[in-house]
Amino acid sequence: MADAAEEAGLDAPVPTCPDWQVRDLLRHTGMVHRWAGGFVADAHPAFRPWQEPEGLDDAALHDWFREGHAQLVATMRGAPADVQCWTFLPAPSPFAFWARRQANETTIHRIDAESARGGTPSPVGTAFALDGIDELLRGFHARAKSRVRTEKPQVLRVRATDADAHGTWTVRLSDDVPVTEPGDTAPADCEVAGQAAYLYLALWNRLPFPQVTGDATLAALWRERSAIG
Repeated sequence: MADAAEEAGLDAPVPTCPDWQVRDLLRHTGMVHRWAGGFVADAHPAFRPWQEPEGLDDAALHDWFREGHAQLVATMRGAPADVQCWTFLPAPSPFAFWARRQANETTIHRIDAESARGGTPSPVGTAFALDGIDELLRGFHARAKSRVRTEKPQVLRVRATDADAHGTWTVRLSDDVPVTEPGDTAPADCEVAGQAAYLYLALWNRLPFPQVTGDATLAALWRERSAIG
């Protein structure tokens, strides 16, 4: 991500985040890295907001970003596996939550930096992508904040075509919080499918859906309302 940002330049627009330039991307991600690492480093038990960097000019931005990422990695490597701290999605442990969340945070924003640079993005592994899809569907979109809702109950299937049954999810949509079940557990009104790495980025609205079958309005609904705020 840092390399792609340097190659693109701080003024470059970020096509996958239309309101941002590269400097906004670095400031945001660097801030999140410090915020996340602080919960683990301090074993902090409650939510606290992230702190906007003050007095950070463009000349120092790249180094500041790299330093924050290095601090996060060092914190995670040095933390006890049973550390107790605040989290905001279900996970086997707080340590597992923050490792997973920051891996996905950094990967998605690395794709953003590479979109600003142009050229072929670096790859996302299949197993990593499957886990990231699971976090998005069964974590973020299991919260009351999710705006992916329908007036009548409908079913969206998400299928990774290069994975076994563990690469399929059934998302039950209604006027309430989406409910996602692993596997093919109900007939689908719409299915979005593709290789795991591509589907992962599509569900994060970084690419169009590779394949859509059935009621395409559900795929469009996802693109319109699934942004994480």
